[in-house]
Amino acid sequence: MTDSPSPQVIRNEFRVPSSPYSFAHSFATIPHVKLVQFWRPNVGYRVGLVRGENVIDITMPEVGLKSTNDFIENAAAGGLTLAEFVEQGMSAQPRAVYAWSELDTPRDLYAPHLALPLLPPEVWAAGVTYRRSAEFRDQETGESIYDRAHTAPRPEIFFKGTTTRCSGPNQPIGVRRDSTFTAPEPELALVLGHRGEIVAYTIANDVSAWDIERDNPLYLPQSKVFRGACALGPSIVTPDELPNPYDVEIRCRILRDGATIFDETSNTSRLKRTFEELIRYLLCDNPVPGASVLCTGTGIIVPQECALREGDIVEVEIPPIGLLKNPVKQWGENTGE
Repeated sequence: MTDSPSPQVIRNEFRVPSSPYSFAHSFATIPHVKLVQFWRPNVGYRVGLVRGENVIDITMPEVGLKSTNDFIENAAAGGLTLAEFVEQGMSAQPRAVYAWSELDTPRDLYAPHLALPLLPPEVWAAGVTYRRSAEFRDQETGESIYDRAHTAPRPEIFFKGTTTRCSGPNQPIGVRRDSTFTAPEPELALVLGHRGEIVAYTIANDVSAWDIERDNPLYLPQSKVFRGACALGPSIVTPDELPNPYDVEIRCRILRDGATIFDETSNTSRLKRTFEELIRYLLCDNPVPGASVLCTGTGIIVPQECALREGDIVEVEIPPIGLLKNPVKQWGENTGE
C-alpha cells in the first residue's frame, strides 16, 4: 500500500509562494477551461481544473457538482458555456491542489490518479473521414465501399460503446482474443451537449480489430465494440482552447520493450467532413444524451507489423488536450479465429 500524498490547500487567489503549487491566475478571470476527473483515496472521484502543471479540485458535491457530466449538464441548464459556468460557479472556499505528475500515474486505489475525463453515456464514431483511411481499407479488402463512403454525401457513423467499454489515462486498452491485427486509431473527439452543440474536445483512441472488419465489413460491430476498445483523455478542453479545430496535429506512438516501433502524425486539416456535418447525421432521428462523445476519424494508419501486443504502450498526443497513454492488455489467449 502506498501513502496518499497530502494535497496543498490554497484559496482562490492562487498566491502560493512554494513550488509546485504557485499560480498567477484567479478563478475570476478564467480564460479557458481544461477539466479532468481523478480518484482521491477515501473520497472517490473528483473534478479538477488544470492550470499549468497543477490540478485544482473544483468538485462541489453540496450543490450536485460531482463529475464533469454534472458541470456540463448544469451549464446547459443555465444557458451558459462550460467555461462560463466554471467561472461563475467558483467560490472563495479553500481548495486542494495536486501536481499533474502526482495524478498522471497508473491506477492505484490508495493513491490519487487520473480517471476518464467524463462518463459518456454513449460514444459514437465516424469512419473513413480521411482519404488515407479509405485507401487503406479498400486495399486491405479489395473492395471500393470505403472510398464510396468517403466521397458520398452521407458519412459513415457507428456506435462505439458506453462508459464501461472506455479506458481513461494509464488504464489498459484491449486486444480481443480472436484478433491478430488490432491497432490504435488516434482521433480528435467531440463532447456534445444536449442539443448536439460542441461543449468540449478530447482525445480518443478508437482501438479496432482491423482483421475482423477486413474479413467482412458486416463484422464492424465486433471489430469496434469490446472491452477497452476506446480510450479517452487525459482532459476535456473548451472550444476556445482550440481556436481552429481544423488545424490540429495528432501524434501517435507505440512503444514496445522500451523502444518506439511506430511514430506518426496527422492533421485535422485533412478531414473530408466538417464536425457540423457529422453531428447532423448522427442526430438525425437519433436522440443522443448530453456529454456523449463523437470520434471524428483517423488519418494515422498502423501497419500490420505493428499490431498491438500485450505490454505495448500507446501514446496519443494533441496539444493542448495533453498526452493520452495506455498500456495494452490481451484479453485471454489469442485464438486466431
